[in-house]
Amino acid sequence: MPLRAKVATSVSKTAAALSRAAGRGDGSVIGGWLGLKIDPDLLAHLASGRAVALISGTNGKTTTTRLAAAAVSHIGRVATNSFGANMPTGHTSALAKAGTTPFAVLEVDEHYLARVIDATNPRVVALLNLSRDQLDRAKEVAMMAQLWRDALAGHPEVRVVANADDPMVVWAAEGSGQQVTWFSAGQRWHDDSFVCPQSGHPIERGNGDWWCTGCPLRRPRPHWRVEDEGVVDSRGDWHLVKLQLPGQVNLGNAATALAVAAEFGVRPIEALPHLATVASVAGRYAQVDRDGRNVRLLLAKNPASWLEAFDMAEQAPTLLSVNARDPDGLDTSWLYDVNFAPLRDRPVLITGDRALDLAVRLEVNGVPFRHVRTFDEAIQAVPPGRLEVIANYTAFQDIRAELDRVN
Repeated sequence: MPLRAKVATSVSKTAAALSRAAGRGDGSVIGGWLGLKIDPDLLAHLASGRAVALISGTNGKTTTTRLAAAAVSHIGRVATNSFGANMPTGHTSALAKAGTTPFAVLEVDEHYLARVIDATNPRVVALLNLSRDQLDRAKEVAMMAQLWRDALAGHPEVRVVANADDPMVVWAAEGSGQQVTWFSAGQRWHDDSFVCPQSGHPIERGNGDWWCTGCPLRRPRPHWRVEDEGVVDSRGDWHLVKLQLPGQVNLGNAATALAVAAEFGVRPIEALPHLATVASVAGRYAQVDRDGRNVRLLLAKNPASWLEAFDMAEQAPTLLSVNARDPDGLDTSWLYDVNFAPLRDRPVLITGDRALDLAVRLEVNGVPFRHVRTFDEAIQAVPPGRLEVIANYTAFQDIRAELDRVN
């Protein structure tokens, strides 16, 4: 690397280490920010010489990145932003911290995908899904699909792994001109893809298929797909997938990770034992024992991910926590896009900065609940055994910090 890039790398690593030592976080943001201030091309310098995979989407990208990095590690050391800092500052910090590695698997915020493709010249880009998120500031779903389509069209050398079940993703990927590897992980959230992004006509669905009623856009035949408790690969071979992570959605994330790893030459039979080692992802799915209660943490940040969280949660007392701070998005109207009816058959507690907004929504959905002001109060309000916690981003971090403090 040029001398300027070497200095910037050293400063980035030192700043991140100081941040961690001071207990101010993992240093992913400050380290990358300082490095890029010294050398604006630092990310490109750090990515040079590595085979890079980028993974982007509204939901599931942190978990899929963790699984894909584990799979690719079968053939060599992998740099990855495992704590979820998914903007260029985080990517820069992760690559600087990792030192020289032959591979990198990076989670990318969907808004920054075009910029990161330009900087890293990736071997493969995985497109997971697109749905509404942070309504007060995020782009509309169709606008995001257009940005992805334009970004990929400028890089015909990139291999694309894309979700065949999401019409927005299919339209973005097909416009790239590349040969696309399609995966089917199952998609239960359809509310952001009723209208074709190409023609504006309605999209119809049936028997696991979808198609536009006014143009040729339709679901492509997937090369990889979830089937029963396993994954069928591009050759048609079925593989049993054993994960420590809960829910059908994580089986889909595993299928995506296997498809990404295959682009690096890693066979499913080689990758699967590595996937089975992943027990928690940046605190998500973590289980902590507290006063006789086994607390499991689930992150849900938008309507699509709340739907999946309900599927993952056991039939046990459940604490819901919602904030509306800057990282969450300030608009809580998305609560009315979530169907909370699956929670009617269990004790429900609510907390968080916007607990009253949540209370009104649960009343509308006919879900009985109890309001608790603190996490300690929630612990004392349920009997010994499992307590499921479903929280949006900063609420999740608050509860995680409380558990870390006590334990």
